[in-house]
Amino acid sequence: MNLILTVFEIAAPVFLLAGIGFVWVKLGFEYRLQFVTRFAMTLAVPSLIFVALMQTEIPGGDLTRFTAATIVANIILAFVFWCVVRVLKLEQRTYLSPLIFGNTGNLGLPLCIFAFGQAGLGYAVIFLSVTALFSFTYGIYLVAGKGAFGQVIRQPMVWATLLGALFLWQGWETPLFLTNTLDLLGQMAVPMMLVTVGVAIARLTSRSLGQAVWLSFLKLLVCFILGWGVAVVFELDAIAFGVLVLQMCTPVAVTSYLLAERFEADADAVAGMVMVSTVLSVAALPAILAIVL
Repeated sequence: MNLILTVFEIAAPVFLLAGIGFVWVKLGFEYRLQFVTRFAMTLAVPSLIFVALMQTEIPGGDLTRFTAATIVANIILAFVFWCVVRVLKLEQRTYLSPLIFGNTGNLGLPLCIFAFGQAGLGYAVIFLSVTALFSFTYGIYLVAGKGAFGQVIRQPMVWATLLGALFLWQGWETPLFLTNTLDLLGQMAVPMMLVTVGVAIARLTSRSLGQAVWLSFLKLLVCFILGWGVAVVFELDAIAFGVLVLQMCTPVAVTSYLLAERFEADADAVAGMVMVSTVLSVAALPAILAIVL
């Protein structure tokens, strides 16, 4: 009973905030998605990442091992779903990116913060940063048919990660007034991202829900097994283990839909996967939390 209550206390705020965004849009209120998303990804999330890394107390060896585990897990995941797409003769431009990339920012970060605290946040931002680099390069290549490596160096999240890692490595700290400012900006990120998820889901429409259902279940199953296996192989500690599994199991990222729409893949099919996998995560992520806690 205590475990159920703990899981509820962790997961409920995440989905309630997303629900607020969903209801807000359905009631017809204005929400400027492009502005909020740009603000979050340019200022709030990079501030959260930088401060979390600078102030983390996770030993360097543990962070290195977790980073290696994250890279290996994502490479294997990409290969497994490349094989799945080839065997099932699905269109690679449409289906491979959403099968690989999860919502590690908007949903993954808040869940890890609520479940594992500051230490969990340190691991979660490493996972987010690795997948963001992967997404801005290989992910765009999958959909657009061309590379976007130049975009990586223009992403504030990338620089926040590099600077945060440098400050952590050297033991540096920013002046207190700057740290407090960045901390306040970072505190905006979690509620902003969660409400934005609800808004984005409320605005999506799709006629391709049948195939999206079994693909979403397949993605969740593969990601859970792979995340668990990699965490065991790398002998991660309890918090790192839980963060890796949770982040691997997050639903399809809304950015996958935006990329499909921008580069003229089957955006309707991707929208269906975003919707179904997010709804599935309402039950699946709390259950996974109960397992890893």
